[in-house]
Amino acid sequence: MNNILSLLDNYTLDDADDIAKTLANDFRKRRVEKNFTREQVAEKSGIAVSNIVRFEQKGLISLKNLIGLAMALGYTSEVSKIFSEPKFSTMEELTQIRKNKDKTRAHKM
Repeated sequence: MNNILSLLDNYTLDDADDIAKTLANDFRKRRVEKNFTREQVAEKSGIAVSNIVRFEQKGLISLKNLIGLAMALGYTSEVSKIFSEPKFSTMEELTQIRKNKDKTRAHKM
């Protein structure tokens, strides 16, 4: 049942604040599962404890610090692959992606 609910949660996250808070909650869960204190993660990542607290409580963090926290908990490959594969929701988008596959710049439409 929890798996089904967590899947449904993924489809209801429709703004940046919700996603940030979910990331923060998931980070905190993973940190606690590994029995790391915020201080231990701060030492391992080089990120100030105050930044970790702000992230866990409010979901606010810089991209560089988020990457550092991910690396400290062993999620380097997951973070580095976030934009590695094209995503599409329609056949039209897929066609556009295939058409632009080797381009290095986007142009105004």
